[in-house]
Amino acid sequence: MNEQKQELQKEEAPKTGRGAQGQSSWKRLLAKKWVFPAVYMAAAAIILTLMWVYQDAGKKSAADDTGLKVSQSDTGAKGGQSVPVNATSETMGWPVKDRNAVATSMDFYDAGGTPEAKAAAMVEYNQQFTPHTGIDLTAKDNSAFDVLAALGGKVTTVDNNPVVGHLIEITSPNGLVTVYQSVTDVKVAKGADVKKGDVIAKAGRNELEKDEGVHLHFEVRQDGNAVNPAQFLGDK
Repeated sequence: MNEQKQELQKEEAPKTGRGAQGQSSWKRLLAKKWVFPAVYMAAAAIILTLMWVYQDAGKKSAADDTGLKVSQSDTGAKGGQSVPVNATSETMGWPVKDRNAVATSMDFYDAGGTPEAKAAAMVEYNQQFTPHTGIDLTAKDNSAFDVLAALGGKVTTVDNNPVVGHLIEITSPNGLVTVYQSVTDVKVAKGADVKKGDVIAKAGRNELEKDEGVHLHFEVRQDGNAVNPAQFLGDK
């Protein structure tokens, strides 16, 4: 019997040694500094994965309940930016009180116009010809007349140029700039806010178009370029 007990003890001794050795290996592993951060990152990754799965399941559930396809556009955003709302812009009016009291003495130079129309829309100054970048308005009785703001906005320029005469520029909220040249008796200052229809000056004369006599040179600029005012002006 004693011999059998001794043999059993010999057989069990190695098992006990392997258990102690395994516990010692775990302790050494847990003692390393990188173990706990690694465990934390793995747990965080698992939590984020579960959240994504949950959100995706919620979207699919919403689509199933309503019969609608859920997308980013449904939240009012596209590409991380808000979708702009179209605002109603002010329509342009004629820069005079009575449209029927004035005539267009020179039209805007249209590169696509007939040869005759393009020739009539060239301005001669110092023996040079340049395209006309606006329209000239004159009173039928050749008298001075009130010049009105065609659009509301802020007065961004008030100047007296030796060639084009007194000029006013008004920048509107929609980005259009209306220009009033060959004027006199200026009634606005730079930085002032004006409303459509406000009297801002009177028609006058300038050196560039002296053959026009008393007139208003009216321009419309879009993105820094002069465009034909006729596309914005109505019949009245």
